Amino acid sequence: MKPFSIAGIQMRVSASYSNVEAMKLKLDILMNIYPWVDLVMFSELAAYGPLTHHALERIEDFEEPMQEMARKHKIWLLPGSVFHKVDGHIYNTASVIDPEGRIVARYRKMFPFYPYEVGVTPGHEFCVFDIPEVGRFGVSICYDMWFPETTRTLAVMGAEVILHPTLTGTIDRDIELSIARASAAINQCYFFDINGLDAGGSGRSIVCGPEGRVLYQAENNEEMIPIEINMEKVRRSRELGVLRLGQPLKSFRDHAGDFEIYQKGTTHPYLDSLGPLLKPKRVKELGDLQIKEESELDRTAIPAKAPFMPSIRPEQNNDNNL
Repeated sequence: MKPFSIAGIQMRVSASYSNVEAMKLKLDILMNIYPWVDLVMFSELAAYGPLTHHALERIEDFEEPMQEMARKHKIWLLPGSVFHKVDGHIYNTASVIDPEGRIVARYRKMFPFYPYEVGVTPGHEFCVFDIPEVGRFGVSICYDMWFPETTRTLAVMGAEVILHPTLTGTIDRDIELSIARASAAINQCYFFDINGLDAGGSGRSIVCGPEGRVLYQAENNEEMIPIEINMEKVRRSRELGVLRLGQPLKSFRDHAGDFEIYQKGTTHPYLDSLGPLLKPKRVKELGDLQIKEESELDRTAIPAKAPFMPSIRPEQNNDNNL
């Protein structure tokens, strides 16, 4: 089988100015040190940072210099993602470029980080592409992986490697590392989760193998992460099971029942009861709302509430202890 290597670039990202030239320099350095790398990927929104203010009217303005770099080094390239403005909508879009410099796929992030990623429209199409003599690859972005249906769909479509640029600078990074491992194991695939630094995230990129094992986890500094993958391990895992045990993809295929919650038109009373998708308010505002709600309940309640009895007893004067 043809050897194939993927490198993630974890780099500092600015939200104030373009990072494109820095990306090109990092790519030149990486390919000079590791000329055997076949595919390079950057983190989510690495080129211009996380502000929709920098959304591009022409995504080609970013793609064209990246296409030139792919041709220069004869590599597959996933240069993170950019905000792309189309017909008044802003999409978080990742482009896949082949070694001839052709755009082979564009993927729009399906799950913007609502309610924080305000003003970004979700995409609705999954993205897989084939690399001849190697295998099938899937693309997802950041918050997408919190919804196992997205990664499972890519696996069902045949993806053996999932390329997952992310931008996480929040305190839930530990949770995401566990999701990356679980995603690799339950879908029996390689999972490349590449994060940025500064305005681009808190680092700690992670690469997992098809049995959920961590192949490499970065720290909080700039790093180049070249990993040679073995597609035969994916195929053996899917044929014989994770660690020769569970066979989740086959079991999913052979399950006799239907998942009714996904059927069109199905109502979801519990989910509807959770309320609207809103950013949490300040604690005082939440407290005021809770008091107001409780007072409304008090007025409408028929039985009177029992008086509040404190659980702390008052001090007693005991002359024997004097």
